[in-house]
Amino acid sequence: MQQRRLGGSGIPVSAVGLGCMGMSEFYGETNERESIDTLNRALEIGVSFWDTADIYGSGANETLLAKVLKERRSEVTLATKFGVRRGPDGSFLGIDGHPEYVKAACDASLQRLGTDRIDVYYQHRVDPQVPIEDTVGAMAELVKAGKVGLLGLSEASAQTVRRACAVHPIAALQTEYSLWTRDIEAEILPACRELGVAVVAYSPLGRGFLTGSIQTLDDLSAGDWRRANPRFQGENFRANLELAERIREAAAASGCTPAQLAIAWLLAQGPDVVPIPGTRHRKRLEENAGAVDLTLRQDQLAELTESLPPAAGMRYPEASMAALNG
Repeated sequence: MQQRRLGGSGIPVSAVGLGCMGMSEFYGETNERESIDTLNRALEIGVSFWDTADIYGSGANETLLAKVLKERRSEVTLATKFGVRRGPDGSFLGIDGHPEYVKAACDASLQRLGTDRIDVYYQHRVDPQVPIEDTVGAMAELVKAGKVGLLGLSEASAQTVRRACAVHPIAALQTEYSLWTRDIEAEILPACRELGVAVVAYSPLGRGFLTGSIQTLDDLSAGDWRRANPRFQGENFRANLELAERIREAAAASGCTPAQLAIAWLLAQGPDVVPIPGTRHRKRLEENAGAVDLTLRQDQLAELTESLPPAAGMRYPEASMAALNG
């Protein structure tokens, strides 16, 4: 597995990481045994940059990772996130960036993960009621205390990233970035590059849509949250099927799978871009990791970049969109 660096930190991470959210929630029925086998297989093939958050499964995802970390912690570059609060029943209570909550959330994550250090600690969403300087200041205290290695933000605007960097170095911005979601290219990506902030790209496969494996809503289980995502509904769904088909055709011409093509495109956007495709299956993990061996020609990259339309529909339901680019 190739390595990339997180911003100006010099810390190496696997060029393709692993998003662990779906192992515990959101994408239908889960299987702990298969997830644990996938985590162990990830380390065997060098996919060692793992991403979780305290809200995934209301803490259950961190607890799941702990079952592997207890024996293999030194092999993993571990990232988790805080800032979105959930109630005992799993309901979403809002965003919290208050300094006292930052510290309490970190301690809770450390306990669930069974470790004394988080390698990359992100603010999951920016709290509009709390100055970013206050939140990042509290995060910086965690670095001084040795509980956190590097700091990151998620779904923050270019202005917020600048303000945060003035308080403490920000190693990475986690945001959705893919062949069908390229919003960051106008302002956020240039700002990150100016500031030496890596881009950790979540949902690089369009939440599975770009793989071509989703042809109808019946391909998603009844409890899958994507059923409520605007891009998976009505005319948007039909338009996005055409986009996925064009990616499938381009992948066939390149002798790879659509997933590998989508990840390889992201890798080619620059050494400061680290995709973290999520999966809970070993077969998909191995397929995704294989993208590092695919080199796209400049004409292929140009064709994909210039000819593919953006996805039809918003990234999230309208209520969730307000929390993006904070």
